[in-house]
Amino acid sequence: MAGKIVINSERCKGCGLCVVVCPRKTIVISGISNKNGYFPAQTDNGDCTGCAACAVVCPEAIIEVLREGSGRVIVAIEPGKEKKPTLTKEKA
Repeated sequence: MAGKIVINSERCKGCGLCVVVCPRKTIVISGISNKNGYFPAQTDNGDCTGCAACAVVCPEAIIEVLREGSGRVIVAIEPGKEKKPTLTKEKA
């Protein structure tokens, strides 16, 4: 396993975008609803590569991506840790 994703199932609305973009088809929609009545996405992480396509496309930003590399696990994408946009200086 080169990667792992963690989905916050209580905040997931089950839109299915992550299911569509997963290249290994490891994400599915659960048959059990969460406390809000939505059927969230879930995974077994069996063939996850850690590509982060699911986290990029998630409109709720609730998918955390972990990657294995050189004997340690690094956080590739973490929900809620967005960088502030910066303006580039233009030549006048």
